[in-house]
Amino acid sequence: MTMRIIDAHAHVFEQLCGFGSDGELRAIGGGKARWATGEVVDIIPPGYGDTSFTADTLLSIMDKHDVEKAVLLQGGFLGFANDYIHQVCQSHPTRFAGAATFDPWCRNAQRILDNLLNSFHIFKFEMSVGCGIMGSHPDFALDNPLMMGFYEQIAAKQGMLVFDLGSPGDGSNQPKAIRAIADAFPAMDIVVCHLMSPRRQHLQQLQEGLPTMKRENIHFDLAALHWKVRPEAYPFPTAQQFTTVAKDLVGADHLMWGTDAPSTLVHHSYEQLLDYLLPVFSEKEQQAVFHDNALRLYF
Repeated sequence: MTMRIIDAHAHVFEQLCGFGSDGELRAIGGGKARWATGEVVDIIPPGYGDTSFTADTLLSIMDKHDVEKAVLLQGGFLGFANDYIHQVCQSHPTRFAGAATFDPWCRNAQRILDNLLNSFHIFKFEMSVGCGIMGSHPDFALDNPLMMGFYEQIAAKQGMLVFDLGSPGDGSNQPKAIRAIADAFPAMDIVVCHLMSPRRQHLQQLQEGLPTMKRENIHFDLAALHWKVRPEAYPFPTAQQFTTVAKDLVGADHLMWGTDAPSTLVHHSYEQLLDYLLPVFSEKEQQAVFHDNALRLYF
């Protein structure tokens, strides 16, 4: 590809410390990990690490595919690693932007936020009931007074928010709350990951949820959309259809391409994840979705 590219949703980790509805997730070698329930999942594609997926490994993949920059997000699936993400971004300031995260229900959450605000302006909350905060806490409103107080402090530092809402039907999937947050802090940008994580049967929910969140300061990444609508073979026609719906409803200037690496690379190549959405967009739109929108928001 000759156009400029930013991966707006990627992950790195030195130690796998995942935690969610299935308990802890720990590496067992060979790129695999085991939940506390006993379920084994593939995390790292062959050749890219045994028990870790480091920033250097991601950089090698980016360089191979002429990807300029990447946004490093965190969540319960791989575990919180604020120190490591900060170190990586300090070491490679022109290549990475990183998001902090924390559990808002920690007793010392305010102290944690105070500390993180010294190093980060991007904050990601993975709320999903599977691997996110609602996997280990009862469902709660994303615009409740506690959370709104944290958002206010992040907004005051010219920060931005990133949410993984889980899929439609999950208690964590709250488009109206995201709209309320955006309305309360109109100067703060908000990104919703995975285009609100629709499954194959969720076209109607997508068509309802996206207009609810159509605000100038709300944006969406398309990372792992092909995986959310599985099972489906490349070039993932349902994911292409859902992306077309999103383009029509919120506009290409509010969409960003991303891979959700490394786990998505277990099943499909980086080339496939780069290529499959290209037919949805015009050449001008491709430059916005694959580069310019992420550059404007994150860097």
